[in-house]
Amino acid sequence: MKLPDVGKINREFFEKTIYQKLGAKNKDVLIGPQHGVDAAAIKINQDQVMVVSEDPTFSMPSMLDDFGWSIVHICASDVAVLGVDPEYITLCLLLPPETTQEQFETIWSQIHSECEKLGITVVGGHTGVYPGIPAPLNGGGTVIGYGEKQDLTPPTNAEVGDKIMMTKGPAIEATGILAHKSEKELKEKYGEKLIEKAKNRFYQMTVIKDAAIAREHSNAMHDATEGGVLNGVHEIAIASDNGCIIHENKIPLPPEIEAVCSHHKINPLTSISEGTLLLTCPPQNTEVIKKQLEKKDIPSWVIGEITENKKTIIDKEGNKQKLQPIKTDPFWKTFFQTPKN
Repeated sequence: MKLPDVGKINREFFEKTIYQKLGAKNKDVLIGPQHGVDAAAIKINQDQVMVVSEDPTFSMPSMLDDFGWSIVHICASDVAVLGVDPEYITLCLLLPPETTQEQFETIWSQIHSECEKLGITVVGGHTGVYPGIPAPLNGGGTVIGYGEKQDLTPPTNAEVGDKIMMTKGPAIEATGILAHKSEKELKEKYGEKLIEKAKNRFYQMTVIKDAAIAREHSNAMHDATEGGVLNGVHEIAIASDNGCIIHENKIPLPPEIEAVCSHHKINPLTSISEGTLLLTCPPQNTEVIKKQLEKKDIPSWVIGEITENKKTIIDKEGNKQKLQPIKTDPFWKTFFQTPKN
């Protein structure tokens, strides 16, 4: 048992090293640290809960103009998928010494603007300059929201017979970021139009709107981050102590996503996909969710269902395979090794 070379720790490491050492026990913690669960829920009174999430956010020198946007949406999405609106945020901004005042003002103005649009208030944090950091980093963004206990939609709520739905498509984050990082090379290979479309996937790295629309008719929601769509579904099944079936031929692969992932030799179904909402719901709710999402120009698909025990993926040839957890997301090695061009 060891730490991964890159990326989020796996389930086995979490359970052996972290899960049994969580400080003092508190009966008001309704949803605590769990691998694959996006946020915590703390009891306020008999009916109300406080939902809390924590997330880092990385930047690239070529994308500083978008860094403030990504901080807010990535951090706030983890509260949204539990079925409540994000209301408060604290930030820990760590800056390399070469950061200019103009760059920081751009980042902060974007944080302010996105928070204002979403009704989120900045209530604290930390900002400092430190050597050894290659680019501005959000060391951790804490987001808080309040809601009713009965309205929570954690992955643990998935029920046998639920349909599994997915919004937007796979590898949203991997595509959006790598298309920016390898823009010149990709445009020479695939053409400007397709890669501009791939770059614009960056602005789909949020499930705040998706979750607000779907929560009323969903049992469970989850943001498909590290390990992508396949790992996200596996985490829902594990968290709810159920099985699942995924139909690979029901997962669309848009041309711009296929192009970027193929170029970088990563599997789009197992690559980080912040912005892809995974949800489970009773079969009769799929159409109403789909139609409500369509009104906001958010595409969605039914890609499988929750079952009693086995975790299975049926590939495009119709072969059944065991759905395995993804230990290391292929995006991270590519992200850190790919030079900007």
